Amino acid sequence: MKAVVDAIARLGRLFLDGVQHAGSMALFAVELAWVLIPTWTRPRDILQQVYAAGVLSLVIILVAGGFVGLVLGLQGYNILSNFNASESLGVMVALSLVRELGPVVAALLFAGRAGSAITAEIALMKTTEQLAALEMMAVDPLRRVIGPRFWGAMISVPLLAALFSLVGIVGGYLIGVVVLGVDQASYWGQIREQMEAWDDVGGGAIKSLAFGAVIALISVYEGYRAEPTASGMARATTQTVVLSSLAVLGLDFVMTAFMFGA
Repeated sequence: MKAVVDAIARLGRLFLDGVQHAGSMALFAVELAWVLIPTWTRPRDILQQVYAAGVLSLVIILVAGGFVGLVLGLQGYNILSNFNASESLGVMVALSLVRELGPVVAALLFAGRAGSAITAEIALMKTTEQLAALEMMAVDPLRRVIGPRFWGAMISVPLLAALFSLVGIVGGYLIGVVVLGVDQASYWGQIREQMEAWDDVGGGAIKSLAFGAVIALISVYEGYRAEPTASGMARATTQTVVLSSLAVLGLDFVMTAFMFGA
């Protein structure tokens, strides 16, 4: 009986810790929102963060997008050929990437590569008291350090997701048309005819923008609130990757249900 009570107590503590963590992040988001617009008075800082978070993540995004497109083309051809519908390979690859795989996989890769780096950098600045030094000089760390990194991550994710989808479609073309012999005109024609700019491309863009905002918020929050120790930095980096991945997958389900559920 005591073991059951202890297990329930542990679950209760985990739940309360989760609620406290979510509440603290919500208050931080409100505090951060006040400095996001003034951050644009220093566009060079934002561009530097776009380079650090987005451009330096470009290689892994392009390579992953190419391989995902190759796999989609191969698997899609094997399935569609059973129904004599291999001409629809192009639209299947394109819709799968633009609606789902592009935004989701790009966001997950970004969280693992750039989100963790943002958290580690901010946590290191806190550990070495650089943030405290800024406050002593009457410089707001949220505006000077956190804001540019938030914008850098939020801007980078939609751009990387678009490139991921584009490279994936080209990968599907290579395996489907060049290797397996699908008609080239059918591949591109089906994409032009059946893909809708607002519902498909626009929906994927909205998803990736939301994912970018969530990853950016979690990354800067975990770094800013990290304990100023080596173990605190490691824990904050791990929490960024885990929470960002879970948030992206959960948010993807909710947004998909609203956008494409009907």
